[in-house]
Amino acid sequence: MKELLKELCLENGVSGDESAVRELIISKVKDYCEYSVDPLGGLICFRKGRKNTEKKLMICAHMDEVGFIVTYINNDGTLCFDEVGGVNTTVALGRQVRVGKKLIPGVIGSTAVHNLSKEQREKAPEYPGMYIDIGARDREEAMQHVMPGDCVYFDSEFTQLGSEIKSKAIDDRIGCAMMIRLIQEQPEYDTYFVFNVQEEIGLRGSGASAFSVAPDIAIVLEATTAADIDGAEGADKVCCLGDGPVVSFMDRRTIYDKELYELAFDTARELGIPCQTKSKIAGGNDAGAIHVSGKGVRTIAVSLPCRYLHSASCVIAEADIEPSYQLVKRLAERIQEL
Repeated sequence: MKELLKELCLENGVSGDESAVRELIISKVKDYCEYSVDPLGGLICFRKGRKNTEKKLMICAHMDEVGFIVTYINNDGTLCFDEVGGVNTTVALGRQVRVGKKLIPGVIGSTAVHNLSKEQREKAPEYPGMYIDIGARDREEAMQHVMPGDCVYFDSEFTQLGSEIKSKAIDDRIGCAMMIRLIQEQPEYDTYFVFNVQEEIGLRGSGASAFSVAPDIAIVLEATTAADIDGAEGADKVCCLGDGPVVSFMDRRTIYDKELYELAFDTARELGIPCQTKSKIAGGNDAGAIHVSGKGVRTIAVSLPCRYLHSASCVIAEADIEPSYQLVKRLAERIQEL
């Protein structure tokens, strides 16, 4: 699955501009399922299982990644921009990026340090004081290549770091990769698989797709924040690379179904695989929109622990991928047997 994940991560799909990722996914699943694209761009797939079921199960992940968008072109040819999704300025400054459909190379810069006041040097940079340099001499030259509204993507290699993997967009292409494999291998029961859009800017695509599918139960696949580095102790680690999939009991948007939460850990014990929970209530994912859609949806989230989330250098443990996949596969079967 690593090669599939690499292919997905290296494709560009900032929120609201997921079409290239969607087309790649369609190429992987079109021979295995029925599919349609909803008005917002979400990909809804139905995979016939080996058995029919009365419970409508939806498994979902989001296609979009965090990034930036061009807002204005300055007279000197540099680009004003803003974030799309939550990208801290400290992980953006100095990064190489690609701009627009032509994937023009650029670098995120800001005011030179010798031109900063003492107070400014002690603060993190802010987006209004940052720009993208694409090497244009002036506004006219820059406009030959880019225009306001163009998306900006992190330019990041997919790299093996010992037993770990580094790339942009692991959040949430890892969930997409697992779903593609589930579709290709055929689930035990009929299942809807939804590849959502615009998660990073407010769970927008999942609200629409959940309304269309109207599931009884949903499994949300994600990547979630791991802070297991030197200096973090106890609960501050949140979750740890190498300790298996993360099953949350609550985050800032969702209190997860108690029975499904317990079922996930029981399933992990049955499979003999590690499983952990988040030790802090933080963040959110598409479950926040899904569980309150329609008449209400019983929802659980299964995530891979990921360091440096929302950056050009997300890091996961390769050893966590297969246990997470096996947990989701078996959990989907046991849900139907409740």
